[in-house]
Amino acid sequence: MRALQTRTARATPFYYGWIILGLSGIASYSSRPLMSVAVLTVFFIPMSEQFGWTRAEFAGAVSLGGVVGAFAAPLVGPVLDRYGAGMVVGISTGIAGVCAVILGAVTQIWQFYLVYVPGRMVFSSPLELGTSVAVSNWFIRRRPFALALNHVSQGSGLAIMPLVVQAITGAWGWETAWHALGIWTVAIGVVPAILLMARRPEDLGIEPDGGSGTPHAGSHGSSRRRPQSAQEEINFTLRQTMRTRAFWLMVLFSFASFIVQAGVSLHQVPHFIDQGVPASTAVWAASTFAISQVPASIFWSAISQRTAARFVMLSSGLVVACGAITTAFASEIAVGVLGAFILGFGVGGLHIIGRLVWADYFGRLHLGAIRAWGLAAQVGGQALGPIAAGLAADRVGTYQGAFLAFGINLAMVSVLMITATRPGREAADGGQQITAAR
Repeated sequence: MRALQTRTARATPFYYGWIILGLSGIASYSSRPLMSVAVLTVFFIPMSEQFGWTRAEFAGAVSLGGVVGAFAAPLVGPVLDRYGAGMVVGISTGIAGVCAVILGAVTQIWQFYLVYVPGRMVFSSPLELGTSVAVSNWFIRRRPFALALNHVSQGSGLAIMPLVVQAITGAWGWETAWHALGIWTVAIGVVPAILLMARRPEDLGIEPDGGSGTPHAGSHGSSRRRPQSAQEEINFTLRQTMRTRAFWLMVLFSFASFIVQAGVSLHQVPHFIDQGVPASTAVWAASTFAISQVPASIFWSAISQRTAARFVMLSSGLVVACGAITTAFASEIAVGVLGAFILGFGVGGLHIIGRLVWADYFGRLHLGAIRAWGLAAQVGGQALGPIAAGLAADRVGTYQGAFLAFGINLAMVSVLMITATRPGREAADGGQQITAAR
């Protein structure tokens, strides 16, 4: 496949990194939203009511899938560093699509767990790692913009797919919705990723960003700004990374912030249905949550170009906390949509900075292995949030307390991120260089 990728790169009249971004965008638009809580929340009421499942039982599949994904992430990361994202993204897309097709035929809770958990696992770990690491490996100076475009694809899929699910469910039933989305995902996402997604530009004899980056005089290895070229990167090993303060703060932030992201977004539609809002109207909260991430991606990308990452983490975390608290007190759909917009706008920042900061702080050479540990914390939060909110609703009959607690906790953790400065070259014993293939 290396030969095919090299020939394609040479025949492409523009930088091959844009092909990588396009392939990552296809997976982010289709494969990842398929097993997201934004989509599952639309299936929540029809499936749980038809089969008599409790809220906690239904949400438990999300949490279990997240736990499995958290354990899988450290195994997937080194594979990405060694072989690249093509096989990881292609195979994971196939698994997600097949799981969706089978989900349309489940009738028992154990069957739901047996099928949804693997799909959620590939969503949580291989697909997230594969798409974000692929883009980060091919872009340095343009990394914020490229990651923003990739997240626009994901946000668009998250915005459109819940509406598609609701429309198909209303016309032909939730079973047909699972079947249709699964077939679509497999059809567009498997083969191109496997054949064309190369690991890094250096593997094909190409420079990152198409050779457009120019080192800034006097800024080599600076901890005060983003790297702008391969020469300015500081490539940490996993062991070196774990000795830095920034790493552990970023792990804590990932855990706390994605408790909110998953815990609130999965339950927001049931939250409003419980208060008498029709399902066809309540779904707009899920769609608004998703679509607000699209402009948010561009906004937070622009901010990340000019602002230290620690301040972006602080700001995006506080916005997410505000969205969770607003949703907690929302009793009508108008306020609910506002809360969903605020929440989604902040989550857009979490995704951008979460994918950007690991590569900026610790380099590309061992990015898969390093990012995997941050992703494990993120997925752990995504596992805890849904089950905690579901248990709270089953016990007290409302989501308000859980949403409020999630938001307050994240606000406190976000303030700590002010101290998460970028480690200098001395922390990596000089760092390592990535050499181009000749």
